[in-house]
Amino acid sequence: MDHDVTSSALGAVNAAGLSPLDLFLHASIVVKLVMIGLILCSAGVWAIIAEKFFLLRRVNREATVFEDRFWSGGSLDELYESDGARPTHPLAAVFGAAMGEWRRSARISGIDLVHGGVKDRVDRAIGITVGRENDRLGARLVFLATIGPVAPFVGLFGTVWGIMHAFGSIAAMHNTNLSVVAPGISEALFATAIGLVTAIPAYVAYNVIGASLDRFSDRMDAFGTEFAAILSRQSEERSEGKV
Repeated sequence: MDHDVTSSALGAVNAAGLSPLDLFLHASIVVKLVMIGLILCSAGVWAIIAEKFFLLRRVNREATVFEDRFWSGGSLDELYESDGARPTHPLAAVFGAAMGEWRRSARISGIDLVHGGVKDRVDRAIGITVGRENDRLGARLVFLATIGPVAPFVGLFGTVWGIMHAFGSIAAMHNTNLSVVAPGISEALFATAIGLVTAIPAYVAYNVIGASLDRFSDRMDAFGTEFAAILSRQSEERSEGKV
């Protein structure tokens, strides 16, 4: 007899359907809203991941090409006119900011880089530009940082609400058979599953992308430091030539 009841209950569960679509369609309105919100967040997470992947690959490629040109021994003035004056990528922006400040300071004050605080202004221009480029490259990462820890709790809220709804159905039907309990519990747990599927990529991507951005920031800092040293040496050579 018990075997017949259990088989009947399992048959009812299978008839109700436990596919993701069925679980969504049969969920309560609150759980549906939670699922929809998490799905939209997941779409946003993957959009940011794709955008950052292609962005970082592009800026690293452009930085390599620019560094090759910079270290080729060509004229810095010509490189400034072609790339630095209207920069299209972060490393060119750092170069343009430093070179532009050096040229303006030397022209206005009529003194060399090593005197009158011009070197400090060049270093400050490099630092400001690196910070601005880091902010631009890291835009929307805060979304990943928020979704990573929050999404599981949002999914858990949907689970708790779904379980409460399932117990309400049990109380209304005065029936504790599996056919009554399983669909509601499954719908509730599905919300947590969506929350985890949303949170895990966000958390991993935030750390991976953040590490890549840190490496590129170090690359910009190193280039800025080397370029400031080059400008300083050129200024010293000019000063010695005037003596």
